[in-house]
Amino acid sequence: MITIVIPTFNRSASLKQAIESVRAQEFADWELIVVDDGSEDDTGAMVAGFGDPRIRYVFTEHAGVSAARNRGIALAQRPWICFLDSDDYWMPLKLKREVCELERDNRYSVIYTNEIWIRRGIRVNQKKIHQKYSGWIYERCLPLCIISPSSVLLQRDVLAAEGVFDESLPVCEDYELWLRITARLPVRFLDEPLIVKTGGHADQLSHKYWGMDRFRVQALIKTYSSGRLTPRQKRWTAAEIVRKAEILAEGFGNREKTEEAGEYSNLARDWEERARGGSFLNPTLSEPGA
Repeated sequence: MITIVIPTFNRSASLKQAIESVRAQEFADWELIVVDDGSEDDTGAMVAGFGDPRIRYVFTEHAGVSAARNRGIALAQRPWICFLDSDDYWMPLKLKREVCELERDNRYSVIYTNEIWIRRGIRVNQKKIHQKYSGWIYERCLPLCIISPSSVLLQRDVLAAEGVFDESLPVCEDYELWLRITARLPVRFLDEPLIVKTGGHADQLSHKYWGMDRFRVQALIKTYSSGRLTPRQKRWTAAEIVRKAEILAEGFGNREKTEEAGEYSNLARDWEERARGGSFLNPTLSEPGA
């Protein structure tokens, strides 16, 4: 029923824990595709050591996490797809609970769950800004990425219709994909902590780039220009572009990077007129407004 895609790069130790969490699932109708994005450690031998015919190992040249996930999607043979980052792992009921919820309420083709966060080995609490929602949640996804790839179960047809991960984005590629999907579809949030997200390690992509909102602005402009948004969604998107551009302008100014600060100040001014009239509404399971 389900294809699970794990992209990985030089993370043999944490990948082993991720695979073990898949094999421990109480829902057993799955195949697992591990896409090795050019690792130079013992990843291949470690995966082979499981000796599990449900696990497929694919080695590719290093091209980034989006390319690795997309390769797994292309190889998927099941109607439903899950993603699991190689530094995360699942609780044993993750798949079973998501499948049960989708069987109970078949209005949804995308579901995601709550999370447990571990930073440098210590459990930390999510902040209010990370609150998650069900229904038409596009506007709730604009400030930051509230959907973790490791928590999602979705129909493969959704990706066929809405597209896969944007390989031109070095980070925030998941943010851009969820904007695309939530603009067109309602999603179900299962308020149970069924995945464990670990962080604080040196090879996290989020540590590689300062000013992550630069890439979110890029994703927002792409989404706005896609022709796929309603007028109300476009106003929300433009308002978020203005907000993030102003934050970036201030941040670059504080770093005495005057050229970049000016660019984002100008960007914010350029988008202000398109942003007028936008307001946030409570998400519901109804059609997005005009």
